[in-house]
Order: sequence, then C-alpha cells, then structure tokens
Amino acid sequence: MTDAPDYRDTVFLPKTDFPMKAGLANKEPAILAKWAADDLYGKLRETRAGKPRFILHDGPPYANGDIHMGHAMNKVLKDIIVRSQSLTGKDAPYVPGWDCHGLPIEWKVEEAYRAKKLNKDEVDPVQFRAECRAYAEKWVGVQKEQFKRLGVQGDWDDPYLTMNYASEAAIVGELLKFAESGQLYRGAKPVMWSPVEKTALAEAEVEYEDITSTQIDVAFEIVESKIPELVGAYAVIWTTTPWTIPVNQALAYGPEVEYTLVELDGRKLLVSFDPALLRQIALRLVGAADHEAWLAAQYEKIVPFKGSDLAGTIARHPMHKLGGFYAKPRPLLAGDFVTTDAGTGLVHMAPDHGEDDFLLCKEHGIAPVFAVEGDGKYRADWEWLAGQGSVINPKFNAPDGPICADLRETGALLAASADFKHSYPHSWRSKAKVIFRCTPQWFIPMDKPIGDGLAPRCGEEEAILKAQGNGATLRDLALGAIQQTRWVPEKGENRITSMVAGRPDWVISRQRAWGVPIAVYVNSKTGDYLRDPAVNARIVAAFEAGGADAWFTADHQDLLGSAHDAADYEPVNDILDVWFDSGCTHAFTVEARYGIGTRADLYLEGSDQHRGWFQSSLLESCGTRGRAPYDAVLTHGFALDGQGRKMSKSQGNVVDPLKIINESGADILRLWVASTDYFEDVRIGKEILAGTSDAYRKLRNTFRYLLGALDGYSDAEKVAPAEMPELERYVLHLLASLDAELKDATAAFEFNRYARALSEFANNDLSAFFFDIRKDSLYCDAPSDPKRRAYRTVLDTLFHALVRYAAPILCFTAEEVWGTRFPDAGSVHLLTWPEVDAGWKDDDLRMRWELLRRYRVKLTGEIEPLRREKVIGSSLEVEVTALSYDAGEAALLRTVDLAELGIVAKVEVCEGDAAVAELAAGSDPIAFEVAKTEYEKCGRCWRHLPEVASDGTLCGRCETVVHG
Repeated sequence: MTDAPDYRDTVFLPKTDFPMKAGLANKEPAILAKWAADDLYGKLRETRAGKPRFILHDGPPYANGDIHMGHAMNKVLKDIIVRSQSLTGKDAPYVPGWDCHGLPIEWKVEEAYRAKKLNKDEVDPVQFRAECRAYAEKWVGVQKEQFKRLGVQGDWDDPYLTMNYASEAAIVGELLKFAESGQLYRGAKPVMWSPVEKTALAEAEVEYEDITSTQIDVAFEIVESKIPELVGAYAVIWTTTPWTIPVNQALAYGPEVEYTLVELDGRKLLVSFDPALLRQIALRLVGAADHEAWLAAQYEKIVPFKGSDLAGTIARHPMHKLGGFYAKPRPLLAGDFVTTDAGTGLVHMAPDHGEDDFLLCKEHGIAPVFAVEGDGKYRADWEWLAGQGSVINPKFNAPDGPICADLRETGALLAASADFKHSYPHSWRSKAKVIFRCTPQWFIPMDKPIGDGLAPRCGEEEAILKAQGNGATLRDLALGAIQQTRWVPEKGENRITSMVAGRPDWVISRQRAWGVPIAVYVNSKTGDYLRDPAVNARIVAAFEAGGADAWFTADHQDLLGSAHDAADYEPVNDILDVWFDSGCTHAFTVEARYGIGTRADLYLEGSDQHRGWFQSSLLESCGTRGRAPYDAVLTHGFALDGQGRKMSKSQGNVVDPLKIINESGADILRLWVASTDYFEDVRIGKEILAGTSDAYRKLRNTFRYLLGALDGYSDAEKVAPAEMPELERYVLHLLASLDAELKDATAAFEFNRYARALSEFANNDLSAFFFDIRKDSLYCDAPSDPKRRAYRTVLDTLFHALVRYAAPILCFTAEEVWGTRFPDAGSVHLLTWPEVDAGWKDDDLRMRWELLRRYRVKLTGEIEPLRREKVIGSSLEVEVTALSYDAGEAALLRTVDLAELGIVAKVEVCEGDAAVAELAAGSDPIAFEVAKTEYEKCGRCWRHLPEVASDGTLCGRCETVVHG
C-alpha cells in the first residue's frame, strides 16, 4: 500500500520567531536598557518638537520607602495617559518629581536617633537637615529605579525635587509673593497639633480612626444669674476630652434651646429640656435601672425656659479653690453652634482647644492661656496638674485618672465612663492621636480681600482678576477656578468645592527642622513682618546659592541690607507646611521649564488629594496668579486586596507590585491598571491577576498570529479596499469604528473602555471570526490569489494599528512586537496614531455582517452536539441545510459563501414552509439542519469537497497551487 503524499511543505503556515511564552520578567529589563542606551525619551522630545504640547504634571510622592501598589497604579496610569497623548502626535513631556521635605522624612531620621537613645533637639539643625537630605536622596534613587521598572517613561535624569536649591528658592519666592501682597499673617488660634511629633498638622495630614474615649458629665456651680432659681444650681456639661477641663474659661448655651432644672442627690442641675437628650442625660447620671422613675419625678416639676434667658449668668470652675486662673468667673455665653444632638445642651469652652470655643471667647475678650505644651503636657507653672500629661493618654483621661479623681473629690464629677465610641483625628505619619491646640502660627487668610495687592502677573491673570472684581478673596478666586476646571470624574468638582467653601485659613507653619523656612523678618516692636522687595530678592538669591540652609546660617544684616537694622528684627525659623512646598511645584517645574503663565493640562492623583495636593496647588496658584495651575484634574480610587479590604501589613494582605513585576512582568500590572474602573476603588489579588494574565496571553497570541501570517509580506501584495472581498471591507469598517472609540476613550482618559475595546476587537472580531474564516485562504491559496493578497493587506493594516493602540498600555510587548517585524525601524514609541480612514465605515455593510455573524454563531451551536458525540472531528466534515422563512434573508445567504463562513463542507439554502415559519415567529427566520458529509477530504486543505475523488487526493484549487 502506497503512503498518501505529504503536502505539508506546500501549505503557507504562519512563521515567526515571536514566542508564545512572554517571559516578560526577563525581557523587560533588556528593553529598558535599550531605551536608556538609545536615549528614547530624548529622541521622542526631538521628534515631537514644535507639536502641540500636553503637560501632565506629576504629583510628588514622598521619598521614604519602597513603592507600594498605590504608587504603581498612579504612575502606570500617568504613563499610559502621557504615552497615549504622545501617540496622538502631541509633545507630551513627563517630568517626575519627589516631595523631599517635612514630617515623613524627618520622622524616619528621628527614629534612627531614638534607636540610639539620642535627642534630635540637641543636634545642630544644619547637621540634622543634612541627614534628612541624605535620607531623601537615598529613597529618590531607589524609587526612581522602581518607577522606571514599571515602564514609566520620563525625564529621569532631571526630575524635580522640592529639596533642590532652585526649588527651595522658588518656594520661598512664592511665599514672599503672599507676604508682599499682604496675604500672610501670624496669629494664635487652635490648630490640629501632634504632641508626638510636636508640630501643627494640616487637614491633609490627618486621618480619622474609631476610638473609645472617656465621657464625663461635670457640674459648674452657678453663682450669679437674673433667674433667682439658678443661683446655687449647677450647669452640667458633657465632654469626651476630660483633659480640656483644666483649660476651661466659659460655658456656652444655645439661645433658642429650651432648658430646665432637674434635681439629683439634693442638687439642682441646669440641662437641656429636649426630651430625647434628657433621656440620655438620665441614663448617664442615674443609670439604666432607675432613669425612668427619675424622669417621671422630674417631669412633674419641670418649668422650661429659653436659653436666651441665661444671658449674664456666671458660674465658677469646679477647681476654683486652687485660686489664680481657676478663681476667675466662668460666664455663660450664647453660641449658635450649641445643639441638642448630644451632651447636655451646655458646652464647656476652652479657647485653647476648639475653633468654636476660640471664636466665641475671642468675641467676649477671653484669650487663650497656652496651658498645654507642645509635647501634650501642662505647663510646669500651671495651677492644676502642672507638668502632667500627656493629655492624649487614655489613662490620664480615664475615670480613675488624675483629672476625674480631682473632679470627683470636689463633687463636680456627676458621671464618668470609658465607653464612648467615636471617630477621632490621628496623625497620618505617627498614627498617634492629635489635639486642637492654640499656638502662634502663620496663616494665609481665605476671606481677606486681595484687591490690587497681588504680585505682577500676565495679561490672562489680570483678566481673571478683573472678572472676579476688586476685593476678591482667596476663597472667591479658588471657587471660581474650580468651576473653570475640568474634573474627571465630574463628582470631583462637588467634592473639592465643598472642601474649599468650608475650609479655615491655611496654616502654613510647622514647628520642625527639615524644610523651607518661613523666611520673613518680624519687627520686634510692632510685630509686623517686613515687606521689602529688595530684601526678598536677596533672600531668594541666597536660597538659589545655598538652598534653605542659607537662612539658618545667614548673616541677617547682609540680607536686610543697609536700609534695616538686624537688631530690630527677628528672623522666623518656623518651617513651611510641605503642602505649600508641593503646591508650588507648578512654579518651579511647569513654568520654569515651559514658560511663565504655562499651566498643566492635567493633574492626576488619588481621590484623597482633593484635600491635599490639588487644593494646595489651587490655593497657591490662585493667591499668586489668580487662577488654577491646571486645566483638568483626574482622580483615581485606591488599590484594595482581592476581597475589597484596605491593604495592611498587619493583616498580611499587601500585594507587592515589585513582586508582581519580578514574577510576571510590568506589562501584566499595566494591563491590570488599564482594565480597572480606576475612577473608583479597585481590587487586586491572585485570581484577578490570573484573569489579567489570560487577557494578556490572548492579545499576545493575536500579535503572534499577525507576525506569522505577515511573514514575507511586501507592499507589492497590497490591494486597494475597493477591490477587496466584502469580508475584508467589513473588517476595515470594524477597525475604523474601533479607531473612533479609542480616540474618544483617550480624550476622556477612560482606559478601562480603551483596553476593553481593544481586547474585544482582538479576541472576538479577529481571532474568533476573521482569522478563523480566512486561515484556509492564508494557508492554501496561491500567494498571488487576490483574496489572499487582500487578507494579508488587511492584516498589515491591522498590525500597524494594533501595535500602536497597544503601545501606551503594553509598552514592553508593543516594543517587542514592533522590533520583531521591523528590527531596524526604531522604537514603536516614536510612532504616531495609525492612519485609519474614517471612510472605511459602512453602516449597510455592518448591518449585513452583524446578521451573518449571528447566524454563524447559531450554526456553530448546532454543530457542537455532533462534535461532542464524536460523530465528527471537525466542522469541515459537516454539510448544512439552511432553512430560511424569509425570502429576503434567503437571498442574502445566497450572496456569500456560507460554507467558508461557517467552515463546513457545504451549505444549501432552502426556503422553509409556512407552517414552520409560523412556529419560528419571534426568533431568527432561519434554521439549520446539520449532518456528516459524504464528501472526501482534500489531502492538502482538508476541506471535504465533491471534486475530491478519494480521501487524500487534491481538490482543484490545491492541485493548481501545488502543480500549476
């Protein structure tokens, strides 16, 4: 018996060296090295020179530790956007930056001191600052390499650092603009203070955690009132901060609140008459067992009266016998902020430790006393609990702690329990509780009219200010700028608007060592700070030459010059809030590199930056330029674990981006970022990454097929679209539709939509449809066959489009794909958006082929049982009868090669009878009958055709291709 001929060498199978297995973890570092050696970023700047510019201004991370998933998500998203804008032909530079000053770094250096049992305060400030600088330099270097490993392309050789001398000079220059225009003042008011870190904190440096506190009810004896019954009674206050009682100076009541007197243990108590609140008071003072009976007894004698009747009432502090501060009268003051939501309807006032307290007391001439020191202890000369604390220590505030013990001894402690659960501010860095503490600080006012005091500005800024009107405040300008900014997603506008509308004056001073000092001179006699442009210019020049250290080592007489005597001035050594530093980055990065007046096209950070960098940048720019430093702001959510929980080392659920890169490659992480709905919080875990890897594998296989199928392709094969078969023209229509979708997604920064559309096109339209149908033509038609040439022409068009579309997301893989086909053509990232003709779109063709595709899916479903039952091994063994109940659709089916479309041996289209048509009402007007064919199989193309004489011989087409 003669063996059948082997025709494998005559079949044009795809051929490529591009491997199916990616091996990204090993390949990507080599690609990075090549980019660096070729100076790809520099070449891209040269290539895009003179094109419209797109500036994404990088929000600076802190240089203090390895990157985490939040960093990775943020940087990858920025890189995708920058690369996509570059792909559209724009000049899209990316200058990475770092925040190098402030508490995060200083705290780490202090930890090293504490470990050696050394006191940072005893170290020379310049030496300590040098150690902070060295620490920041170390982590800038580490994080830089980690960000580069993610594939982030940027000016890594010249990033911006807030600790660069030029940056520090620019920061102090921006501060002095506020000073010269009168937008700076020093005042004493309560601010959030960290006793652990011994500094004021901004709202953005605070996070809220649930805690359990001691709650106490304290009685203040009333000694004077126009209501006779009140004299000798006790005003009852409720607080969850017992440590503020030693600093109490008054009580507050609500003018519209109703009050009454109740009796307890022979004493009359003044409390709110609100029934719900009175019940809460009874539960605390009497206890659950007896409170109902007690309330019933009180209701028989209650005579309510208005809070306004309490005007002029005076009480005395429970510790009045100590004399001095505690012997002074405690007036009852009307406060609109007093409610009956909780407590007793009366609020004790400590102007040192609450904003409402401070403002109300200030209105009545009651000043803070600064009893609590920076470390949270009472002053050593304080009459009660001198030198004791720390006031945030739960034991110090406990029902058996010193405060409650002393109040109990005087009989003023009516109730105390350590069971009150509530949210409380904590330092973002030390995780310790903070307090409100009145200290002298420097502020930028939100509601002071700016008028003509603003520093000189460009014409655009003058127009903005004129539109706002003379006398606009910083708050006015900021709220107006918010409305003129594009917020992505839109809900970001409402979020930042509410924050700016209600925020207090900006506290810009910190009592730290590492950072840019508030370099102003205060007149020792008047308390005013010096506003002299010549002095300010010398200060900025000194910072340019020697950085911020120049202030601490300065000959201040030299800086003041001959017009001022250094003996008359005190140099301020407080450090600027780091949010002011980062709020100035637009000045020393965007404007310094691209020209005065240039603003960023986009700021992009996590949603927490509405109260952080977005806001500090907005306020800084509005205060000095009258407008926002950005045209658009995009916010993304946070990265959570696979179960939607916040990542925490203590929970052991941290997903390390560096581990993912080392095991799977950065492109997997990049595809995950692009595939998420990053405007909300997103999840990442093993199962999610497995899904991402599968999606990547499918895209990679699409590229592998294209590379193999285009082996040996040249322009000589090209076929014009008008001469192509209908299927090819339909795929060009699909490509044109995809192109429009991706352009729209790019403009909207919606790369979830972008990645999904790209994947669905590759998987559904190409691999499962177009490639599947045309593989027979590719493998078996003659190279000169018009259909095969048209197919390869479309494949070439697809290749050039898809490799570009994928490049912003899969930056390494796209480079590998491009280099495999065009090893000498340079980087894919120098290319621009593919040339896709919008005229390829054809809605008539789309509707026709959508119907055919639906029928193809239906036919595949009918064939599957034969395959499952092993009646056939391949759909090529099937012949089909297509029963059509619609004459128009029958005609449509006869215009295409349904056998080729369905990859079957034969399709016969017949018109079904009316009875069957009636049964088919409401569904597709077509049915398929399938059976195994009796045709023999061609030995080369494996199609079952009537012309094949016996199994293994050639069909007419293959005979022509093989033998001519």
